[in-house]
Amino acid sequence: MEDPARAPPPPFAVHLVTGGSSSPDLSHLLQYLAAARIVAFDAEWKPRRRGASAHGDDATPAPPNPPQLPTVTVLQLACRSEDGGNEVFIVDLLAVPLADLWAPLRELFERPEVLKLGFRFKQDLVYLSATFTAALGCDSGFDRVEPFLDVTNVYYYFNGHARQKRLPKETKSLATVCEELLNVSLSKELQCSDWSRRPLSEGQIRYAASDAYYLLDIFDLFQQKVSTEEKCLPTKELTSDEFCSPRVLECSSSGYAICSDGYLTSIIVKYSESILLTESDTKARSSRRKGKQKLPTDAKYKEKLDCGTEWQGPPPWDPSVGGDGYPKFLCDVMIEGLAKHLRCVGIDAATPSCRKPQPRELLNQVYKEGRILLTRDAKLLKYQYLATNQVYKVKSLLKHDQLAEVIDTFQLKISEDRLMSRCTKCNGSFIQTPLTLDEAMEASKGFQVIPSCIFNRNVEFWKCTDCNQLYWEGTQYHNAVRKFMSVCNISE
Repeated sequence: MEDPARAPPPPFAVHLVTGGSSSPDLSHLLQYLAAARIVAFDAEWKPRRRGASAHGDDATPAPPNPPQLPTVTVLQLACRSEDGGNEVFIVDLLAVPLADLWAPLRELFERPEVLKLGFRFKQDLVYLSATFTAALGCDSGFDRVEPFLDVTNVYYYFNGHARQKRLPKETKSLATVCEELLNVSLSKELQCSDWSRRPLSEGQIRYAASDAYYLLDIFDLFQQKVSTEEKCLPTKELTSDEFCSPRVLECSSSGYAICSDGYLTSIIVKYSESILLTESDTKARSSRRKGKQKLPTDAKYKEKLDCGTEWQGPPPWDPSVGGDGYPKFLCDVMIEGLAKHLRCVGIDAATPSCRKPQPRELLNQVYKEGRILLTRDAKLLKYQYLATNQVYKVKSLLKHDQLAEVIDTFQLKISEDRLMSRCTKCNGSFIQTPLTLDEAMEASKGFQVIPSCIFNRNVEFWKCTDCNQLYWEGTQYHNAVRKFMSVCNISE
């Protein structure tokens, strides 16, 4: 079955920009930016660890330094030019002289005919501005991006959210948005990797490129939806120098309004906004809850906190304690990717129903459903008394390693016939018999797009009994099976 466990690489060139003004890679970037009509942005920086200190074990630490904003080390730009060409640039800000990049980047941020895309990009802009200011001086930051379209707003537009209403506080992650809108699952394993280390790995470059590239794909869906709903048909490509002068003609034969300048102008006018940074945005803040977040640091507390990290069974599904023998887990929001991997190998793995559940809610769920809570949050271990032997702290960081750790810790038996036997989207099971192509086409109407390239292939379709998601045994399915056979040490 087609598994969205891993996003395919972008189908166009990805350029790593590491040189100065005389280098061909930076020249190519600047030429492409000058011709771009749509640019999607993202940025990466070295993650900061909570509680990290530069004072070591000195009994009398020095006064704390003022909080500093992170330094952006990688800038991603996915560009679409006037002729429809697309390219992704990964700019190494530790190698490219910022003085060579500042003026063209600032001009791009403020160019009115270029639509800028981002996913909650304001935070990225704050850090990016601080990075240039620290390197080049107080007048070298960025204070605005316009016109700008936030993909978060696009997502809620697809879900029928009124533009006039305030957006929900609990916004979806980019990975969730890509999976729901594009049926593509972005791996976030490298999100918290050290982006200040060089050279960048191939995995980091692919991760960074995908985060920017798929914003263009989401915009394409949005543009199609807007054009369909407004019944507005463009009469020429978006290559005209007059494209900033909207003209609307009436077509008497169809009764539809025809926009001679294309849809991009109307989208900019109707849906775009501006990111405007104030002086308060550019200042790093200490945590407002600093006093509440202080933790005791004595050795006894650390020993007490770490004492429950090793699993001590039996698990609640063990027949010796009245279980049914079928392993069941609940993965908290920190390791939702592990839940999908467990489902791919046939293990029942649920996720919390809300983004920020209270610890007691998690423990109540695992107790009632006979599950084990898998988490990376050590603080949850102190609630184990509410559900004995039902909390396990996962030590590994990467999803493959986490899966192998859980399989080894709980002695799970994974067989080839169980691979890809659960819905990766909702944890449901599949119907007992496959669907025909006609049945699959009928089931997908208004719900899911089946690629036309598989119409002439003898492919079986399967439908989840809970969420109705369709799956088929395509290339991604076979690649996923081989991957999980390797992780689970299943011989072919």
